[in-house]
Amino acid sequence: MRFPLALPLGAALAVHLMAQTPATPAPPPPAPPTLLGFALTGSTTFGSQYVFRGLTQTDGKPTVQAELDLVHPSGFYFSTSLSTISWFTDQNAGVASAPTGLGSPAAVGAPLYRPGKANSAGVELDLFGGYKWGFAKDCTLDVGLYRYLYPGTYDNLGAYRNPATTEAYLGLSYAWASLKYSRVISANTFGVNNSGGTSYVDLNLAIPLGGSGWTVLAHGGRTNFSAKANPGYFFNGSYLTGDNALFSYSDYKLGIANEIKGYVLTLAATKTDAKSRAADNDVTVYENVMGRNLGKSTVTFTIAKAF
Repeated sequence: MRFPLALPLGAALAVHLMAQTPATPAPPPPAPPTLLGFALTGSTTFGSQYVFRGLTQTDGKPTVQAELDLVHPSGFYFSTSLSTISWFTDQNAGVASAPTGLGSPAAVGAPLYRPGKANSAGVELDLFGGYKWGFAKDCTLDVGLYRYLYPGTYDNLGAYRNPATTEAYLGLSYAWASLKYSRVISANTFGVNNSGGTSYVDLNLAIPLGGSGWTVLAHGGRTNFSAKANPGYFFNGSYLTGDNALFSYSDYKLGIANEIKGYVLTLAATKTDAKSRAADNDVTVYENVMGRNLGKSTVTFTIAKAF
């Protein structure tokens, strides 16, 4: 009759003895492979959609992404990333009252578009690199170049341009806060004609919640296009209904993230004030051929794994 009591007492003693025994330290994680002195790392991401600066790049559909990074102890780094997209060919090559997808705009007709020709762009390929300088405790200065490429077919662009874009950027971070300024140095910005010099400034916060493993994410950004003329795009058949300043907008994000068994799970809500249409309510700005604003409020869930 005494055995049932002796068992839990024995278990408690075993736990006590184990607590008194020094634990074997966990082996350190293996160092990443190197290439010419650069540490090679990478990641893969699966998301419910791809949102860039508040604008959906996949019309709310799932995305797959991958990234490779080369980082040198001196501070130099080079990276490349790949993502599925649909935003370019989802654009409305017509007007809101007569939508025609840029992926097959032949029906719009002359003089801007060429009958029987089409466009296709389903992938974004990014190349970027720069230098990070840790000049004080928790303070880092980051300067570099970013090249956005969209491999595809561009046989029927009409009022649009190839979306390939080059930006120069300068960033400053302190602990969990970072501020970054980017400026387009190519002739056009993501397919918008006569839009060189477009700028983007954004503030990002990644606030750790103590030792819980959770991180609160907050972001605010502003895209600024100069008020340059773009008559091929904004002429509605009767008069000019705007200029490139209509593409300017602000975007905001609030989210939360946690790492679970090596996977980073992120849930974030985004919102913008991006305009759907120009003043005539027919020429579209950020409204795609399906009649949806790319910058509408939305929630995105992603799972990322580093390797």
